[in-house]
Amino acid sequence: MKLAVISCIHGNYPALDAVLLDIDHQNADKIVCVGDLVGYGPHPNAVVEQIRSLDIPTCQGCWDEDVVEGLNACECSYPSLLAEKRGRIAHEWTNQEIHPETREFLAQLPYSLKEGNLCFVHGSPHSNHEYLLPELDAFLAVERVLSTGADVLFCGHTHLPYVRTLAAGQLQVKISSEEQQQQQTFQARLKRIINVGSVGEPRHGRPNATYVIYDTDTEQVTLREVEYDYQKTCAAIIDKGLPPIFAWRLARGLEYAEKADDPTHICAR
Repeated sequence: MKLAVISCIHGNYPALDAVLLDIDHQNADKIVCVGDLVGYGPHPNAVVEQIRSLDIPTCQGCWDEDVVEGLNACECSYPSLLAEKRGRIAHEWTNQEIHPETREFLAQLPYSLKEGNLCFVHGSPHSNHEYLLPELDAFLAVERVLSTGADVLFCGHTHLPYVRTLAAGQLQVKISSEEQQQQQTFQARLKRIINVGSVGEPRHGRPNATYVIYDTDTEQVTLREVEYDYQKTCAAIIDKGLPPIFAWRLARGLEYAEKADDPTHICAR
């Protein structure tokens, strides 16, 4: 089966439309979405309606969660106070913009999805807000995959696509207490983490949307990059009163325009 996995659409309908067309051209048999349908972008209702109309299995992203339950993202998700302020503006705008049926759909999304030896999450199996970065310690990376009971873990959240293969090997775990020390050794099969990037807000240095095609028979991974009229989305961002910096970074495929303006801004949670 040829499986298309998408993530982080962030209310960018032109990008979603272009990616769905590319998926059709790739003759994919199924599409799975790992969340963040809304947030930052100008078309949250249209994006959700498209996902609903195509009946695409979707797990809940951190923005989907926050819009439903109220803003509860850890402050350390933002690199600066200014970025946090803009993020809160985007949250409030999205919260006011979405229709009741959109909110209801986001509320019923599952935290994770499984299909055979594949698991799909937004951030990590532990939290929608945890970033599984490519340089994550190998032991922690293996633990995240093992915790799902799957061999391949698909995620998004970082907006940076990558494939990481964790070679099979022997793991040793020691548990110490005042009374005794226990040691367990077990074999871990080859595991993989596949980050599918972002459809609607790429951060790999180009404005093109990214997603993944995964062949379940051959286990081949193809990172797809799709051009679309990103300037149309940029214009809509500004027209709807969202922070113009969102259009700036979308056009450049970058994360933020500024460095941390307050290095003392440390999460106290």
